[in-house]
Amino acid sequence: MSKTDKKAEKVVGVKDPFDPTRWGIPRRATREIAQEFEVFFREFHNCFKTRTWNNYQYAYDYMSGIMSMDGKRNFKNIERTMRGPGWDGDCIQHFISDSPWSEQAVFEKIQRQISQDPDFSGGILTIDESGDRKSGDGSAGASRQYIGNVGKKDMGQVGVVPGYYRDGNWAMVDAELYLPEKWFDGKHAPKRKKLNIPGDRVFKTKPEIGLEMVLRAKKRGLPFTAVTCDAVYGADGNLRKRLDDEKIIYMADVRCNTRVYLRKPSFQVPETPPGKQGRPYSIPRAVRNPRVRVDSIPGNSDVKFKTVRVRTTERGWLENDFCAIRVWTGSNNENIREEWLLIRKHENNKVSYSLSNAPGNAKLKDLAFLRCRRYFAERIFQDSKSELGWDELEARKYTSWMHHTALTSLALWFITSMKLKWSRLHPVDPDLAEELEVHVLPKLSVSNVRELFKAGFKRRKINPGDAENLVTTHLFNRARSTRSRLRQLRKKE
Repeated sequence: MSKTDKKAEKVVGVKDPFDPTRWGIPRRATREIAQEFEVFFREFHNCFKTRTWNNYQYAYDYMSGIMSMDGKRNFKNIERTMRGPGWDGDCIQHFISDSPWSEQAVFEKIQRQISQDPDFSGGILTIDESGDRKSGDGSAGASRQYIGNVGKKDMGQVGVVPGYYRDGNWAMVDAELYLPEKWFDGKHAPKRKKLNIPGDRVFKTKPEIGLEMVLRAKKRGLPFTAVTCDAVYGADGNLRKRLDDEKIIYMADVRCNTRVYLRKPSFQVPETPPGKQGRPYSIPRAVRNPRVRVDSIPGNSDVKFKTVRVRTTERGWLENDFCAIRVWTGSNNENIREEWLLIRKHENNKVSYSLSNAPGNAKLKDLAFLRCRRYFAERIFQDSKSELGWDELEARKYTSWMHHTALTSLALWFITSMKLKWSRLHPVDPDLAEELEVHVLPKLSVSNVRELFKAGFKRRKINPGDAENLVTTHLFNRARSTRSRLRQLRKKE
């Protein structure tokens, strides 16, 4: 909109669409957000204690750095930006890589605060993973493995992360670095010790790690109503069974070649035919009820799809065709289970399949709604990387990855908590959507809140004297390094 258009809006009797308060942004947001951060961080003050020291100041500087800087968020740049040019990053590096404070204390506090916020209660918990490429296997857990955001096998690290979502707000509530099985052989023992991998850590699959964190969140009282996950986790029958045993509703994607029963099977050991060579049959099999691949089901004439509006977007309603049928999974009479098979047809003719233990009387629109919540797990990763530098970590140790991820999660939770607070105290003007002729108004993004934070947070600026001292120190250190090398050469002569 041009300046002329803006002025035209500001006539008597016409509300200004550029008034921040109409968009749910308080007039003093940029001036108060730094104070809000001080209050917020004080609640996490004791999460950074060690046996002899409290590292809260380094945590404060690190979080301030990743929220206010736009790139190159390494240890040296963060410490110099937050503390001054005379700092070289060693203190921050020790805090992230070696200090024994507990990242789980941070995650537990985040989950507890979520449970105490009625506007954020009753959300969806999503298990997903995110990976980053590495140039070699020198970092904890680095191996040639499948990296989802790359779409192929490559050298890199992968973390399993539960995300929490409700009504346009999301948070990262736990994390664990995946360590491939080969990292636990005798050859890797020295490397495990060098990279601070806990001595009691044993190999766990990604579904086992994900299940462990879901059960931990349930024990801590995180108020989620269901769990969603992709096929890496949904294909694991034990994970789905354990969630069902815990009375946790799930919607788990499965691969197109997954086999299910369309009628409840009965298992028995087949009779051994006369004259059969070898051992007699001993494994129970389904009687007159073969399993079918899920991707063969949409072609059945009795399978009917229905168009469901799954959620609103800034471009209008998102609609897809869905159908849900009851199926049975399992390999014997003891573990046979009845589940919903939800089939979704996407806009690009792609078809996806999910299994759920939702009640037998669940409605199709409720199943479709639950399935589509997993989209927001990708938003968590996208915001954490593009806005908060989650993928900019250069350190190699297991402790570094865990600590860096915990502080990234805390920064994301601060931004989410500000959005929740402002939505209560400064609701969006309901007339805006009609005035702008849109169905849904865009909500504050992580990037939006970061811009306000950067404007309101006063970072240390370098004056000419500081700059001169910084350059002098740099030149002195280079000369000292050269002197050291020359001394070593003289000793060899």
